Order: sequence, then structure tokens, then C-alpha cells
Amino acid sequence: MSYPNAIEVCRAELFTKEVELRERYPQALVDKVLRVREMYNWFIGNPDGTDREFVAEVCQRHGIHRTTAYSDLAVVKSLLPMLGSASRDFHRWCTNEMLIATYKMAEKRKDSKTMERAATAYGKLNRVDLEDEQAIPLDQILVQPFMATDDPCVLGIEPIHNIAEQISAMIEKYRKETIDIEDVEFEEVDLEFDALFPDNEVESPKADKSGNEYYDKIS
Repeated sequence: MSYPNAIEVCRAELFTKEVELRERYPQALVDKVLRVREMYNWFIGNPDGTDREFVAEVCQRHGIHRTTAYSDLAVVKSLLPMLGSASRDFHRWCTNEMLIATYKMAEKRKDSKTMERAATAYGKLNRVDLEDEQAIPLDQILVQPFMATDDPCVLGIEPIHNIAEQISAMIEKYRKETIDIEDVEFEEVDLEFDALFPDNEVESPKADKSGNEYYDKIS
């Protein structure tokens, strides 16, 4: 029997329960998924972690060879684009596991109040109190017919009688008002600023004996 590769399994079964994984896949592949799940969570908690730190961490936790550790790193990196959507599912899965564990511990102690609170929280988290959404019968939906019209009444606008004549009258009116406006030809004037105001000359106002001001060019 052939199995899909590790990346495909991890994408589809990253948060699947361990018991269900063992029913579907061989032990080596299950161990791979569990390691990737654990290190995926490590990456969430250590977003600035380096590849070397990742390899050292997974080798220390699981006692695997560095080649296998780098293989796990490649799988985790391929799953990182799923981080936004998958992290919420992961935390929901963790919460479910904690609630189930809390319920079992309370059941052993015969603590009915804690059992009730855990069961209520579990039901609320998984929305078991809501009815399942029914599929929309797309094949039974009728397309609404549409018909083009130029009648403004469909928009609640009163129609204007003789609209074409009124448009022609307005055009003729504004054409008469602008009859004196003509387009004239013009050309740009070159003032030759460099010749009129050379950089090496500065004009300074002075006064003659009669009190009249004149300008003396200072080089």
C-alpha cells in the first residue's frame, strides 16, 4: 500500500489526533507528523529562531539524526504560509484536548461541577448547540430576469417632457453667450534673463545732488 509523502500528510493531518493517525499511517510517518506538529508550535513561539536552533532543538527533544532534523525543518517551512489560518485551528485543538483532560480528571474525583463547566466550555467552543448549516440548493435558484430601460421612473425620478428640445435650447443659449470669445494665436517670449541680469553685476541705488535715485552697476 502506498502512502502520500510527508509534506502532504502534514498539510492534511497536522492537528489530527494521534490515535487516528496511527489507524491511517505507519509508525514512522506518524512520528514524523507528531514531530512536525511539535516543532511547528515551537516556531510559533520562537519566530526569530534560526535553522541551526531548530535543528538543535528537535535533535535534543527526539534524539534523531541531523539529516532527519533538516527534513523536518523543510516540512515546517513549507507549512509556514498556513500559519495565519492554521494557528487558530491549532489553539482550538489544544483547548479541546485540555477540556477533555479536565473533564476526565474531574470525573475521577467525582467533581460534577467541574465536569459540567468543562462540558459546557467544550460545547461552546465547538458550537454543538447550533444547528448544522443546510446546503443551499443551487440548482433550484432561479435567475432573476433583468430588462434594460431608459425610463427614469424606475429610479423614482420624474421624467422631463421634451428633453431633447430642452437640451438643444440650452446648447443654443450658452453658444450665444460665448459668441464673442475667440481663440487667439500666441507665442512664448524669450526674455533672455541671462543677458538682462548677468550674475557678476549688482545694481545699487544712489542719489544725485537733486535727490533723484539712480542705479550704479557694481562689477
